[in-house]
Amino acid sequence: MVTRITAEFETPEFAEAALGRIRGSVRGVYSASFACRRTSDRTEQLSRGTMNTVLPAAAVSQNCLTAVLTSPASRDIIPGPRRSRRTKVYIVCDGSRTREIGSILTAMGGSSIDSPAQE
Repeated sequence: MVTRITAEFETPEFAEAALGRIRGSVRGVYSASFACRRTSDRTEQLSRGTMNTVLPAAAVSQNCLTAVLTSPASRDIIPGPRRSRRTKVYIVCDGSRTREIGSILTAMGGSSIDSPAQE
């Protein structure tokens, strides 16, 4: 019986390493691929922008003197969910190999592993 197993990884690199191990050590794997989340357009816009910081320099009687510090934006200001590169793995294999593949996926950092129960 042919079975499809799916799992999620934090980064495409982790998914690629897990698929490499599965292809190299498990027989009966017909196809193994992954799809990663592309960074959003808004994230790209934020990372190419600049960041302005207003610094109070002096307060003389009723007048205030301030300075503006301009620097390139870093990835630190981008909210976490927009930086995420969650990757979904799809493996089509022989149904008798689901436990073996599931254990490798778990050992390599996979989560949300979805596979039919072995009979």
